[in-house]
Amino acid sequence: METITIVLLMLLAVVVSDSIIRVLPLPVPLPLVQIGLGAAIASVTNIRVQLDPDIFFLLFLPPLLFLDGWRIPKEGLFRDKGIILEMALGLVIFTVIGVGFLVHWMIPSVPLPVAFALAAILSPTDPIAVSAIAARVPIPSRMMHVLEGESLLNDASGLVCMRFAVAAMLTGAFSLQAAFLTFLWLAFAGIVIGVGVTLGVTRGKAFLTRHLGEESGSQILISLLIPFGAYLLAEHVHASGILAAVAAGITMSYAENTGQSLALTRVRRTAVWDTAQFAANGAIFVLLGEQLPGIFSGAVDNVHHVGRASYWWLPVYVVVIYASLVALRFAWVWVSWRFAFRRSSKNGQPVVRPNWQLVAAMSFAGVRGAITLAGILTLPLFLNDGSLFPARDLVIFLAAGVIILSLIMASICLPRVLKNIDLPVEDSHQREEDYARIAAAEAAIMAIEKAQHELASGRADADAFTDVATQIMELYRKRIDGRMHLGEEREQAARSEEIGKQLHITALKAERQEIYRLVRARRLESTVASKMVRDIDLLEARYS
Repeated sequence: METITIVLLMLLAVVVSDSIIRVLPLPVPLPLVQIGLGAAIASVTNIRVQLDPDIFFLLFLPPLLFLDGWRIPKEGLFRDKGIILEMALGLVIFTVIGVGFLVHWMIPSVPLPVAFALAAILSPTDPIAVSAIAARVPIPSRMMHVLEGESLLNDASGLVCMRFAVAAMLTGAFSLQAAFLTFLWLAFAGIVIGVGVTLGVTRGKAFLTRHLGEESGSQILISLLIPFGAYLLAEHVHASGILAAVAAGITMSYAENTGQSLALTRVRRTAVWDTAQFAANGAIFVLLGEQLPGIFSGAVDNVHHVGRASYWWLPVYVVVIYASLVALRFAWVWVSWRFAFRRSSKNGQPVVRPNWQLVAAMSFAGVRGAITLAGILTLPLFLNDGSLFPARDLVIFLAAGVIILSLIMASICLPRVLKNIDLPVEDSHQREEDYARIAAAEAAIMAIEKAQHELASGRADADAFTDVATQIMELYRKRIDGRMHLGEEREQAARSEEIGKQLHITALKAERQEIYRLVRARRLESTVASKMVRDIDLLEARYS
């Protein structure tokens, strides 16, 4: 009963945090509000959450990583693959070495493997937190694509590096050759399992759908189970469950391009996954706030053990670690981008050199978030000999402090750095969209003509099919004409289309309100009203 109460209270805090963020006059990051609510829960109640690291890791990371891989724009990922790989792999190793040695030198009571584990888990970035911070100061789309691609890959590389560091602490030994071979197995087997699980499940689902039909609820549940299946299977063979979940998500995006699922299934599944992502991310930060008092007291004990008389050294450690992360990121971005542009100039490609503002924006945009917190909380409680894991509470506090400080600094610095920044004009992809819409409309006209002849063949009311088909095809022809215009005619067609959307939405809202009025007046059954409202909602979603 207490566990259920805790879960419901955490979810309620996530809901309340969204309402608070909407009424605040300042652009406060949502994760900070959630952390504050978690701390408030811990201060006014006796509820304490005892986290099992393995269960915590399993519940939160697979679905979040799977969804990141599923939804990330693949075109941007492949277009900027060089920069993304340099930041997701090279920057992680650079950060692990630099911050690891710094933490061990600054706090000698933290063993070097534990310092490396802390540095490794601090290396992944969180684009969701960046999006929340920059809601009122939009981040350039290409910069956001780089951040998303980096986050997708450095989640895996950072967590794998942390796994090696923890293993070295538990066993007391580390072999570079063995680590390299293990990394190859972790990466290769994890990716293969992730791809295989998604392909196997989607093809099996398609086979059953063809023979038995499709039920939206079961299809949505299958999509929710895929990341857990890929993760558990990879972990069972001692491969990387993290990479398996990421690979499963990327494969899912390609499997969905076949368009086999029903439209209703896709609409409902999107809503379910949006809710799951919002709840999981929010619950992680609420848990962080709830755990802060206990983490802080444990960290104070660790500070006393290293001869520091005051707990005020804790924020000093946090500030130094965060400053080193920003400095290392700034240096890496500056140098790696210089090499990337030099390669582009040699290949004859146009070169646009970034100024210091763009590099600074990329540095402050390296916000730590849910993945860092989820990873650091999975540190084992005991070593193999049964003794306590050294400095566990301290490194958890340092990671939590860096998360909070990175959110605060990004919310302060990003809007100022991005203000009036000189960026190259980004491609709006309007030409590709126009071509796709024209091609889709032409395909629709051909399909209507074919269906009209087939349905009307041999029927006495064939003229009715012809009249209705003509009306529908005329709508598609108007869409084609509007997309083929250029200059002022193109702008006029776009304005007419936008006006049409607004009028359609107004009409649909009026329909829905009238249906609700009839239900309140008991002149329409609720089951019939629900079906009618669902149809209206789907149409409104199309125009919104």
